[in-house]
Formats: sequence, structure tokens, C-alpha cells
Amino acid sequence: MRTAHPTRPRRTSADGKPLLSLEDVQVSYGGIKALRGVSLEVRSGEIVAMIGANGAGKTTTLKTVMRLLPLSHGTITYAGEMVSGLGPEELVSRGVSLVPEGRAIFPNLTVRENLEVGAYLHKDAKTMRETIEDVTALFPRLGERMKQEGGTLSGGEQQMLAIGRAMMARPELLLLDEPSLGIAPKLVQQIFAAIRRIAEAGVTILLVEQNTRLALQVSHRAYVLRTGEIALSGSSAELAANQEVQAAYLGG
Repeated sequence: MRTAHPTRPRRTSADGKPLLSLEDVQVSYGGIKALRGVSLEVRSGEIVAMIGANGAGKTTTLKTVMRLLPLSHGTITYAGEMVSGLGPEELVSRGVSLVPEGRAIFPNLTVRENLEVGAYLHKDAKTMRETIEDVTALFPRLGERMKQEGGTLSGGEQQMLAIGRAMMARPELLLLDEPSLGIAPKLVQQIFAAIRRIAEAGVTILLVEQNTRLALQVSHRAYVLRTGEIALSGSSAELAANQEVQAAYLGG
């Protein structure tokens, strides 16, 4: 699977620095602090999960990384560059893609048209064709429904389309927000198998996922958010064995 943009070198963490770093990030809605000094890092090749209850700040963190929300305080560094002052379009051009909660596909556009929207950075015919081939290899159902309007797809198929659209930009860092939300279990397994394949192809992933057990199974490391703060962090195996995490999120 061709994941990197053909003109953009793959970022690495060989120098010991993370691909993505948040330092003391604070975000406020009106007078309410949604993030209260979040610091985290994601290294090249990792799948890092963020888990926690609804309202803990997980989606806010992804939106802040994508520069969809303003910072009140703190810094965001990507590939060694401070990106706190950039806009979303500039982040995409640097190799960051977001799959938002709720999918946000274009219901009146066909599957192919939705995918083409995601490839606005590289519209040459060869690159477009190759990337669509990669996406349909990842999600064969999309290949079967290329002329179908996005709004007529099932929830699971729409999630595949949302991920496929993000992959059309050939990202180096993929931000995934609740990919299993509202999807039948069988399709959830297919989607997470695809997420593993994306990671194996060299894409780094920051994952927000309501299914804590699944998130800890697929990820290398994880952060537990609680009321806008990092409450716990560690390897996913360590957190899965943590009694506090088991009691709060795994039914233990």
C-alpha cells in the first residue's frame, strides 16, 4: 500500500524525537477549560490510543492537533516544527489527516467523488488512480460501490469511506476519532483490521476510541484522559492490566 505522498519523505523518530508532541496544551470554550494542560507524544510507526469517559477531552485533543480549535496555552510540535499557529489546510499539506467523529462524508456525492475530495493535494491522474486502488484494496466494499452516493451506504461503509478519504491525502499521521461508533460488530472488526494494515504500511496513528478493550488491543501505548487532563499513561498492555482502568473502562 502506497501511503506516503510521493514528493514527501517519510518522517522518522530515529533522532529520538516524537513525530507529534503536545506540551501543556490548554483549550477553553468560553469560560470552561476543556483541556487542562495535556502533554503527550506519538512516535513514528506507533498506534497511540486516547481513552476515557465522554467529555474527557479526547475529541477536543484531536481537533486541537488538527488546528480546528484555538490554543489558550501550550505548544504543538509535528515533525520537529512548531505548528501551533498553522491552519488545518497547512497541517494536511504537511502530512496530517483527521477522520472526524460522525464520519462527515458528503452524502450527495458518490463514493468516488468523496475519495477525490480527499486527494485535492495531488490531483494528477496517475497518483489519483494509484491511491484509489490502495483505498479499494484496503476496503473492497468501496470498490463495489464507487458510483453509489455516500448517504446510501451503511454506517460501517461510511466509516470505511471516511478513512479512505483521509488516506487519499497519503498522510504520515492519521487522527482517528471513534471509528467503531454506531457500527455493527462485524464491520468494526474489518475496520480495525484495516487500521492495523495502515499502521503496518508506515502511517502513524493517534486513535480516540470508545471501545477501550479494542483500543488497548490495537495500540502500542495509551493515555487515559479525565476531565481534560492526562490521568494515566503507559504501554497498552500495562494499562489493560491496571486495576483502575479495568474497573472504570473494562468492566473489571
